[in-house]
Amino acid sequence: MSLVYDVDAVVLDIEGTTSATGFVVDVLYPYSRSRFGALLSERSGDPDVQRAVAQVREELGDPDADAAAVEKALNAWLDEDRKATPLKTLQGIIWSEGFARGDLVSHFYDDVVPQLRAWHQAGLRLYVYSSGSVAAQRAWFTNSPEGDLTSLVSGLYDTENAGPKQEPESYRRIAAATGVAPSRLLFLSDRPGELDAARAAGWHAVGVRRPGEPYYEQGVGDHAQAGTFDEITVSTTTGTTGSTA
Repeated sequence: MSLVYDVDAVVLDIEGTTSATGFVVDVLYPYSRSRFGALLSERSGDPDVQRAVAQVREELGDPDADAAAVEKALNAWLDEDRKATPLKTLQGIIWSEGFARGDLVSHFYDDVVPQLRAWHQAGLRLYVYSSGSVAAQRAWFTNSPEGDLTSLVSGLYDTENAGPKQEPESYRRIAAATGVAPSRLLFLSDRPGELDAARAAGWHAVGVRRPGEPYYEQGVGDHAQAGTFDEITVSTTTGTTGSTA
């Protein structure tokens, strides 16, 4: 049975929702870990790197932490899968360059891209809200197995420009930035805490549960759930698109 929503925009989580968490953990994390040291030494004058390093030092409570201490903290946070903004910023820089070089190609579940294209064609606006940096998101959608998908997406949000993903205020901020009323926004994520925060901000929320994903066994609380994007039908002012199963 299909879930049906009358909204104007869908906001997408990436890990566990559009794409396999395993790909991020097994491919992207080691790729960034092996390059943190070089980035910190060779790009120390880059404003984005400087800002991230300052944020790491602030988190450590050590304004004089050297590059080795910063790299050690980044690797520790990576081991914890901590959603720290400076970690995500530096990963985003590394991944963007890796995608541009052709070292990396992103992953999407088979049901995702056809549905995104159908929703976009039907006049629905699509946004991304991920703990990965905007730079990483842009690289991810630019370098998909099906080519550049950025034309499908109207905007990208992360923990720096929107805020933490489990706080309702972050979703209010996104609604204001997009100009879409909260009641006309649908958020898709595999994480119950994020779904709770979106609903608290007045959004619709659907939990995406895919076998093998970290949050599959935990479930999505009392939220509606879908196993694939095909199970979600979205009604817009210009038409309806999605599965009618």
